[in-house]
Parts: sequence; C-alpha cells; structure tokens
Amino acid sequence: MALDILYLCLCFCGLIFAIVLKVLFTPQSSDIDISGALVFFTIKLPFSDLPVSETQINSLVVIWSIFWLCRYLTHGISVHAKLKRQIVAEWIVEKTQNLVKSNMGDYFKSFAPFIAAIMGLSAFSSLLTLIGLYPPTSDINTTGGWAILVFFLITYYKFKCGPIHYLKSFGDPVPFLAPLNVISEFATPVSMAFRHYGNVLSGSVISVLVAVALRGLSGLIFGKLPGFLGDFPFLQIGIPAILSVYFDIFSGLLQAFIFAMLTMLYVAGGFPAEDYAARKAKRAARKSAAKHNS
Repeated sequence: MALDILYLCLCFCGLIFAIVLKVLFTPQSSDIDISGALVFFTIKLPFSDLPVSETQINSLVVIWSIFWLCRYLTHGISVHAKLKRQIVAEWIVEKTQNLVKSNMGDYFKSFAPFIAAIMGLSAFSSLLTLIGLYPPTSDINTTGGWAILVFFLITYYKFKCGPIHYLKSFGDPVPFLAPLNVISEFATPVSMAFRHYGNVLSGSVISVLVAVALRGLSGLIFGKLPGFLGDFPFLQIGIPAILSVYFDIFSGLLQAFIFAMLTMLYVAGGFPAEDYAARKAKRAARKSAAKHNS
C-alpha cells in the first residue's frame, strides 16, 4: 500500500513541478496569448544557443509520469491477476498486441511496446491542456521528431530486401511515376507531423478565442448589472468546458490513435513481405545446397 502511494505521488509530482514553473514564468496579461511554448531559459552553446521551453520540460514530465504510472500498474503482479491495477495493465497490453497483430501481422508483433509508447506519449501530451499546461504536441518539433523516427523505421523495413529492391520500388507500378513516388516518400513524415500538430494546435487556439469571445459577450449582455455581477463572466461557465471535452479529450485521443495507426500501416505497408520471404527461401536453399555439396 505504501509503495502504491509512493508511485502515485511520483507520477503526479512531475505535473505539479510543471504547473509551478508555468505559474512562475508566465507573465501576467489580460490579452489573448497564443504565442506558443514559453521559453524558461537558454543554454549557451558554441554553435547555436539551445532554448529550454515548455515543450522539452512538459515532454519530460509526460515521460516521467508515464514511467511511474507503469510502475504502479505492474509492481507486485502475479500469474493469476488479483489486483485491479494488474487487470488494467493486462487489458492495455492485450488490446495493444491485438491492434498491432490485426494491422501489421505476426511478423511485427514485437512492435506492440513501441505503438503503446506512441499512443501514451501523444495522448498524455495532448491532455496536459486539461490542467492548463502547454501540450508538447502543439509544437511541430515534437510531432516532427516522431514522424522522422517513423520515417526511418519505414525505410529500414523497405531495405529488408536490399538497396536494389528498394530503388526498384520507386518504379512501381510504372517507371515514369518514380519522381512522384520519391516525393511521396518524403511527404509521408511531413504529412504525419503536420496533421497531428495542426489538429492539436487548432483546438487550443479555438478554445482560447471562444473563451475570450464569451467573456466579451458576457460583459456586453450583463455589464449593466450592479456590483460584481456586471464583471462576472456568466457565459464562460460551462460552455468552454463542453468545448474542452472535444478539443482537449476527444480530439487529443483521436490524434494519438490516428498517429499510431498511420505508423503501423506505413511500416507494414512498406515491408515487402512476399519478396522478403522468397529471398529468405533462396538463401536457405543455397545454404542447404552448399552443405550437401561439401
């Protein structure tokens, strides 16, 4: 019990740290603020300075929180699940494994931890807006880094049949489409990064604009009421919360799922499974023939 409380406290202490930093470094202003991630400090380097912003700090906070949440869910597990947290952990693992198997096949079953990590990082990063923190997924550098990693994975599995086979694939289905296929190859990470980034950022911007508009409309309608009632933003009660359910929760979780699905489809779709199996069969046949001749 004490260990459970310790893990949960460690899970939430990162979020508390990020909130304290946000309060200490955010300048007071009554205007609309959609300027992006707040820069806490800058590290001087020989070639280029490195700004440390909310994006880096909040990304580390998300990783920290997910790590200790996983520790809480998995410590003290047994063969026969008796604890509710173990049942939750097994449900997450089972659903992720089934998702990977159904979309990528048995060859990629080891991808389940990677896909779970992508969905977890993306979802928790987007949900930071619920506690007033800047979501790292609203920064193109975050989603761009994830997309570049996925691009390297796609290219790696396309190279499974060798570089010649990889270069020939640009000529499918007809050779004169090779330039378009090359453009499409590099457009994949760009589209993945901007899709995720754009949806999360647009939701944050729309929520801020609607909240400010409701405050102005409330002052216009109820501004003539006596005392503090004239300054109270009545229209900001409830309506922004309803919008938050979509923009912060539904849209954030949906984008995490979409990014994970695109990762699975692009990696599995780029892998030439039949050609790879035929190549392995030829190699096995050559080895068998060499052993027989010797």
